[in-house]
Amino acid sequence: MAQNTPDTMENLPVSAELAQLLRTGPFHLALRSALTARGLALTRVQHKLAQRGITIGVTSLSYWQQGARRPQRPESLRAVRALEDVLGLPDRSLHRLLVPEGGARPETERPPARSYRSLVAPADCLQQLFAELETPVDGGVHTIGHHERVRIGARRELSERESLQVVRAHRDGVDRYVAIHRGDSGCDPSRVRVRALENCRLGRVRGNAENGVVVAELLFDTRLRAGDTHVFGYAFEDGSGGPSSEYVRGFSFAGGQYVLQVRFDEGALPVRCRRFAQASAGAPRTGQEELTLGGRHHGVHVVEQGVRQGILGISWDWG
Repeated sequence: MAQNTPDTMENLPVSAELAQLLRTGPFHLALRSALTARGLALTRVQHKLAQRGITIGVTSLSYWQQGARRPQRPESLRAVRALEDVLGLPDRSLHRLLVPEGGARPETERPPARSYRSLVAPADCLQQLFAELETPVDGGVHTIGHHERVRIGARRELSERESLQVVRAHRDGVDRYVAIHRGDSGCDPSRVRVRALENCRLGRVRGNAENGVVVAELLFDTRLRAGDTHVFGYAFEDGSGGPSSEYVRGFSFAGGQYVLQVRFDEGALPVRCRRFAQASAGAPRTGQEELTLGGRHHGVHVVEQGVRQGILGISWDWG
């Protein structure tokens, strides 16, 4: 009878989280979860692949698990099949996240999406602003990773939010992203400053004073092909609105990782913070969970490994 040895890990048990990721993806999170579950360093994985006649660099493996690159070439897909053996995963469980049955490449297809009208308000205002930019609502990319940091100031106002975002193109020729900011009551779009931080340049900016909404065009220095990824950073400096009591993010596309951090000024700390989710803008809030305000930075955070279509946010109460 075959036994599991350091070089043979056939059909080892998988956790509920890993099983879910193997069913739904995305690929990089499934790979990362499997590596963590098996406790294998990338250098060890590289060695085991070499024993199977597969030559691949540790850097490439690292990029794959980060979502910065995606195996596409035939030799890379062969390495993925060998990875399943090395990690003791079911046959084709990782491979099908890249090339599903029928051979269609998911990175060249637009993932199923929810209408933005069910996720943001007011939808008509956004439609008008996008029309002014002559930009379709579907910009040709979907987010696969997003780390967002929000700062609440001494007047309890939303003073700034900063994003580091990873997107994947689902059509050729994409060279920009339109970011949306909706301030709290009293927000003056003319006082909102947009900064391009990393791998993008600021293009046109439009605002709607009645609804406190700003949209900003972030221009890439390259045109993406379907399946390409791009990492970029940007920030909205606000501070013009009244007291803030929550921060929400709508997701048209499922999958990917989202991290939200909210940091409060030490002179204006809330008495209670909680995480919540919603299926749509008008739906009841579900998945509510108390968050502990801690640390010298006076912050709370949520991490969503595989986001669902809908809304995710953090709310807080003032004393």
